Amino acid sequence: MKKIVPFLLVLILALGYVGCSEDDGPTTVVPTNPIAANWISKNADVAPLLRAFFPKLESLTANFKADRTYSVLQKDSSGTTITYTGTYLEEKSTTGSIYKITINQSTPSTLTSQGIFEVKGDTLRYEIVQTTGTTNVPPTPEKGFGSSNNGALGVANVQVYKRVK
Repeated sequence: MKKIVPFLLVLILALGYVGCSEDDGPTTVVPTNPIAANWISKNADVAPLLRAFFPKLESLTANFKADRTYSVLQKDSSGTTITYTGTYLEEKSTTGSIYKITINQSTPSTLTSQGIFEVKGDTLRYEIVQTTGTTNVPPTPEKGFGSSNNGALGVANVQVYKRVK
């Protein structure tokens, strides 16, 4: 009996060790923020409505950070640049891979814009309208892209960005 007890202890310890692995136990899923990246929009990807307001517009470079801050550098053909900065909040909708977004711009002026975005691979589709001091109606995930102002703007307000690697 004295020989069996140590053997059983070793066997129990061995089985206990084999039964455990590093991936046992609860796992924490860290949600990803698909817009958090560097993006560029130029040429035909710039929304037609934006080109109407800024005829010399060449490109927009957007940097959405994981800490929910952003900066957008707007460049035009005369060399003029405007930098927009602020914070943003995104919320996953129940419609496909579309997110709602609220932009709280702090420079060069203070305003709020709302809209939607969708990231597929290295492409970001983005549609927002300024809601501070306007009667603009933001697009909705349910109505999809082109639904700003209840569809009155069509796809003229849809911006396309490519991920900068």
